[in-house]
Amino acid sequence: MARGSSGIVAALTAAAVAAVCFLAYQASANAPESVAQPSAKTSAGASPEPSEKPAPPKEPLAVPEDSDSGARVVYALEDRRVWIVDAEEKSLRTFAVMPSSVSPLPGVYTVTSRSGTIKGSDGVLIEHVVRFANVDDVSVGFSAAQDGSMETPDPTMKTGGVRMKRADGDALWAFATVGVKIVVVP
Repeated sequence: MARGSSGIVAALTAAAVAAVCFLAYQASANAPESVAQPSAKTSAGASPEPSEKPAPPKEPLAVPEDSDSGARVVYALEDRRVWIVDAEEKSLRTFAVMPSSVSPLPGVYTVTSRSGTIKGSDGVLIEHVVRFANVDDVSVGFSAAQDGSMETPDPTMKTGGVRMKRADGDALWAFATVGVKIVVVP
């Protein structure tokens, strides 16, 4: 290697080290205070005190907290979701629903009546109707359209049918007999 090339290598190495130092300085100058400043609890040479472990993230499809206990059907109004829960607090099934134009207030209800196949108040043929509440003379219950649709209800009509897919309606029908608890949460 020629004497001039070793000088070039030395100059490039020095330039690279200077660039890394400059970038490190900029990064530390722009870091948030929580990262840039050492914790007051950390002394030189000591490891930081263990902090509380963060709570594990909540399962997105977990049964809502404060939804009572025991065997029940949980209907979450905001989430537009239903859970079928057994007596051991195990979610047997959860599924999305299309809310009706009339919704019950949050609270605990029971299944009051059921119908195998009828025409809904919106004129759609429905099956596995499970009624549990009355709001302003409108019967509210779960059902599945026989054609499989889950259309958004006409907001000008007062309907109480909370629609679901047919397979979900079959599962709910098998579980939610007269007297079974229905818990409506916000």
